[in-house]
This record gives sequence, structure tokens and C-alpha cells, in this order.
Amino acid sequence: MDTVVIVDYGAGNLRSVAKAVERVGYRPWVTADARALASARAVIVPGVGAAADTMRNLRERGLVEPITRYIQAGRPFLGVCMGMQALFRFSEEGGGQECLGLVPGTVRRITGELKVPHMGWNTVCQRRAHPIFAGIPNGAYFYFVHSFYAEPEDPDVVIGETDYGGPLPAVIAADNVVATQFHPEKSGEHGLRIYRNFLDHAFGAR
Repeated sequence: MDTVVIVDYGAGNLRSVAKAVERVGYRPWVTADARALASARAVIVPGVGAAADTMRNLRERGLVEPITRYIQAGRPFLGVCMGMQALFRFSEEGGGQECLGLVPGTVRRITGELKVPHMGWNTVCQRRAHPIFAGIPNGAYFYFVHSFYAEPEDPDVVIGETDYGGPLPAVIAADNVVATQFHPEKSGEHGLRIYRNFLDHAFGAR
């Protein structure tokens, strides 16, 4: 089995992600050791919680620079929920928070009369073909839990959208980086297929 680094920066949901990775045939390595990224073949940054807590924990564990170097080296990366939002330059959450700045754009609060957080099953419309969607029908349901959404400067990085009072980015992809606003590990067979597609692509089809 091939080892996949799942970055532990103190956020929850790590066990569910690790189990999903195991179910699609890979060996998860949940670790806060920044040195693990140097030799990683694939890295997943999951997460739930607030942007300020996420960035503080990443800094305190010495993970900001290793994650940045890993992504800038063109190596396979998957961000999930907060792991997606942290990629952006800035989040409005908690009065404002500088994030990793690896994807130009801003994370904004869901506004209007909609219930916040956006929580539960919703469809994802595939805006363009991408290997992460292999075997997943357009309009498939995935599980969301979030109060903020990413707004990239380049709309072309958005490859999947969900409708919650209007279109919101659900999946982004830019070169070696793929990230989902929903939680694949909570999204049944289609969610598992997201992990399988990402990891098969990272390690080479087996």
C-alpha cells in the first residue's frame, strides 16, 4: 500500500479522512511532523473550524512553510473544507485573517436570508472535466458544512459549483492542487471516489 500524508494541525475529522483513504486502498499517515511533507507522494489537508485557529495552529506546528514549499514544487495536494479555504489569500472570518495566499482570492461569509451554516447534502455541478470527477455523475450529491465560501480571483479555477442562494465554488483545481468545500469522507460512494481519483492520479493508475 502507498502512504498518504494527512496533515494534523489540531482540527477534527482526521479519523474519518484516514478511514476513507484506507477504504480506497492507500495507507494514511496522520502526522503533525512537518518533515513528513518532504518525502510525501500525496498530501491531504482536511479540517473543520475557524480560519484564525487553523492558521495559528499551522504556524505553531511549523507547517506553513513546508505546505507552501510542497505545493509550489508542483506535488499532489488535496484540501478539504477548511483545508480549501486556507489556501486563499484572505478570509473575512473573525474580523479578517491572512491565510496561505497560494490561491489568489478571498473567503467570504455566506449572506442573505439563507440558513448559516450551509449544512447537509447538496448537488455539485461540474463546470469542466477534470480527473477528480472520473466516474462521478454531474449533479452528484455531497455533504457540506460551512459558513464561508471561497471567491477566487480567477474564476477558471472553479471546476465544480453548488447552489445555495446562487452558485458557490464547491471544487477548485489549479495545476497540482485540488480542493473541495464539501467533505468527501462524509459523502458516501461519490466522496470515496473523490479520494480514489486524487490518489490514483497522485501515485499513477494502478
